[in-house]
Amino acid sequence: MEKNKYIQLFSVGRIATLFSILMYVSYIPQIINNLAGVRGNPIQPLCAAINSILWVTYGAIKPKKDWPVVIANVPGIFLGLAAFLTAL
Repeated sequence: MEKNKYIQLFSVGRIATLFSILMYVSYIPQIINNLAGVRGNPIQPLCAAINSILWVTYGAIKPKKDWPVVIANVPGIFLGLAAFLTAL
């Protein structure tokens, strides 16, 4: 792969990882509202948590581990589950 394409691919991967983490961090206000008694819908964060579990598993079991995929989705497991459980 030529150097310029590698740099572009690396950059897009890092930006995508950052925004994936930010997407899951955005559950924190919902968790706070859920704990304050203003419950949100639990279905979307449950689906996000399941999706994250699947992506982390995929990234971890590949012969050449896909660490950006794993790192980007680990917060989704915990924050998605927290948002789901607090919304019940």
